[in-house]
Amino acid sequence: MTKESVLDTRVSIIVPVHNASDYIESTIKMVEAQTYTNWELILVDDASTDDSVEKITSAIEESSFSQEHFVLILKNKNEKAAAARNTGLDAASGRYIAFLDADDVWLPEKLERELEFMEKEGASFVFMSYEFGDENAKPTGKIVHVPDRLDYKHALSRTVIFTSTTLFDTRHLDKKLIYMPLIESEDTATWWNILKTGVIARGLDMPLIIYRRPANSLSSNKFVAIKRIWGLYRKIAHLNVISSLVHLVGWAYRATVRRL
Repeated sequence: MTKESVLDTRVSIIVPVHNASDYIESTIKMVEAQTYTNWELILVDDASTDDSVEKITSAIEESSFSQEHFVLILKNKNEKAAAARNTGLDAASGRYIAFLDADDVWLPEKLERELEFMEKEGASFVFMSYEFGDENAKPTGKIVHVPDRLDYKHALSRTVIFTSTTLFDTRHLDKKLIYMPLIESEDTATWWNILKTGVIARGLDMPLIIYRRPANSLSSNKFVAIKRIWGLYRKIAHLNVISSLVHLVGWAYRATVRRL
C-alpha cells in the first residue's frame, strides 16, 4: 500500500489530555483494540500537572503498534479542550477526523462500523448513539438514540451530537469547519457552524460509545448548561430573544428526557 493510499484511509483520532492520569492508559488501549487499524492517535497534552505525559510515553513505548501510529504534542500553557483539539487538527495527516475525550470509552468496532456507515451513506459528517456510564464507565443501560439525519434547524433544539461519537471526511468537508471556536460549549457551536453550510449530519443508531458521567453531574451542571446553550443561541445562531426562548424550551425538554 502506497503512502498516499494509507493517508487516504487513515483516521486521525484527536484526544485532548489534561490531568487524565486515571484514564489515559485505558484510552490508548481502547484505540489499539479497534478493529479498524489504520489510525493515528494524536494526544495533545494541555499542560497537565499530573503524570499523564509519563503514562502516555510509557504506553507508546510498550505498544505493539509502530511509533508512527502515535503523535504526542506538549503544550506549555493550559488553553482548554477546544484549543487542544485545534492543535491536534493542525497535526492530523489522515483523511478522516475523529474526536475522543480521555474519559470516554470506545467499543472495539466503533471506527469500523462508523466508516462503513459513512461510505454507504456518502456522508461527510457522522455521529452515533451512545450509552451513559457511571464514574467507572460501567454501562447504566441508558442509551441516547440518534436520528438518521440532522440538519441545522433541528439541531438547534436538540444537542444530541456527542463529541466522542463524531467522524468527519475532510475530502468532502472543508477541514476549516471542524476547528472549534474558543467559547463555552465549543463542540455544539462547531456542529452548528458545519450544519449552517447545508451539510446534513448522519446518525448511526448503534451505541458503541460510553459517556462517563458521575452521579451528581446532572444536578450540579444544569444552570451552567442552560447558560451555555443560551449563549450559543444568541452568539452563534444569532437568534432573537423570543426565538431563543422557544428553542431553549425544546432543548431543555429533550435534554432532560435524554439524561433521566
